[in-house]
Amino acid sequence: MSGEPGPTSEAPPPGEIEPGSGVRIVVEYCEPCGFEATYLELASAVKEQYPGIEIESRLGGTGAFEIEINGQLVFSKLENGGFPYEKDLIEAIRRASNGEPLEKITNSRPPCVIL
Repeated sequence: MSGEPGPTSEAPPPGEIEPGSGVRIVVEYCEPCGFEATYLELASAVKEQYPGIEIESRLGGTGAFEIEINGQLVFSKLENGGFPYEKDLIEAIRRASNGEPLEKITNSRPPCVIL
C-alpha cells in the first residue's frame, strides 16, 4: 500500500466527463396535485445515476408532469395518464448522453393505487 488516499467519487478523473454532463432535464409538474414528491424521487434517482446532469423544475398546470431532455418533450402525464418509470427515463438520458435520437416515453405507471 502506498499510503495515499484512493480516488473519491465526487469528481471524475482528469479528462473524463462526468456521467450526464451536457444533458439538461426540465420537469414541469403540478404542485397543488401533490406531484412534487414524485419529482424529488425521480430527480434523486437520476442524480444518483448521472451526477453531472442538470435538472430544473417548473410549476405547471393542473395534472401536469412533463419531462423535457435538451428541449425535447420525452414524457407527458397529460398524454399518458401516469408517471414515467425511472428505468425509462434513465434510458432516455443515456441516449441523450451518447448523442442518440430521443424517443417519447409511452410507458407509464398509474398515478395512484386504490386499495
